Amino acid sequence: MNKIIAIQSDDIKKINIKTDTSVLLAKEAQARGYKIIWYETKDLNFINSKVFVYGKEIKFFNNKIKFYKIIKDIKFDISKAKYILIRQNPPFDTNYINSTYYLDILRTSKIINNPTSIRNVSEKFYSAKFIKYMPPTIFTKNFFEINNFFKNYKNIVIKPINGYAGKNILFIKKKINKKSILKYLKKFDHVMVQKYLPSIKYGDKRVFIINGKVRGAIKRIPKKGSNLANISQGGKACDTKLNKKELKISKAIAKSLSKSKIFFAGIDLINGFLIGDINVTSPTGLPQYKELTGINLAKDFWNEAKKLK
Repeated sequence: MNKIIAIQSDDIKKINIKTDTSVLLAKEAQARGYKIIWYETKDLNFINSKVFVYGKEIKFFNNKIKFYKIIKDIKFDISKAKYILIRQNPPFDTNYINSTYYLDILRTSKIINNPTSIRNVSEKFYSAKFIKYMPPTIFTKNFFEINNFFKNYKNIVIKPINGYAGKNILFIKKKINKKSILKYLKKFDHVMVQKYLPSIKYGDKRVFIINGKVRGAIKRIPKKGSNLANISQGGKACDTKLNKKELKISKAIAKSLSKSKIFFAGIDLINGFLIGDINVTSPTGLPQYKELTGINLAKDFWNEAKKLK
């Protein structure tokens, strides 16, 4: 098979080179002699029993300003790629799901993460398997249940099950407004409701899991006045270590994800609690980890990818 890697991502022009994990993975693959085909979900086609993409062959550089060059536009039979990375950003919507149907057809390429597995592993609801490691948490679309939960814990967080990047999160601590909550539920459908953890002001930990193994973590500290530690929401990345409890939780989730055929994932912990975010659609944070520790986990990623069958 050709030494080609196809990356299903977002518009290359919109990529933030300072924080983008996809580019770090691509550059490491390129250093190993692979050509990179970059495409978006809109470029997928199924014609004459083959999956084609209208993509771009790209070469990457270690230049923070001009970090890539388009070698050529290409119509490419994606089954000829040795590896395919599903790396577009959420939301996990119909467009995302449809792209996994195209890739499910392929039998020759190694796809990371497995498209069937991405559909089956909800980034929020999968954590219900590990409820014993979480702060008090419920999943619902019922205002009565949310109101009861609020009465019990006084200070709560509400997140859409298909939410991402710290967007559309509600923090409720004084009074619950039925009208606004019902409007929120109508817009976002089922939600995760959780007891608020004040220790978020000291940050959360993003743990990196590659092929069933815990490979490292970074701490993300919210900017002043914010409860959101996500880098995209202004959070600051810091070096960190996992304590025994955090490592135990991370290993348990890593083992489960491996059984579910999830190769690469990121999980989030606050003060030793899993907070429900198990990122499998487009895990991020590797550039920050490299900058903080000098360790390039993209090397581990491709070393482990060789072991995939």
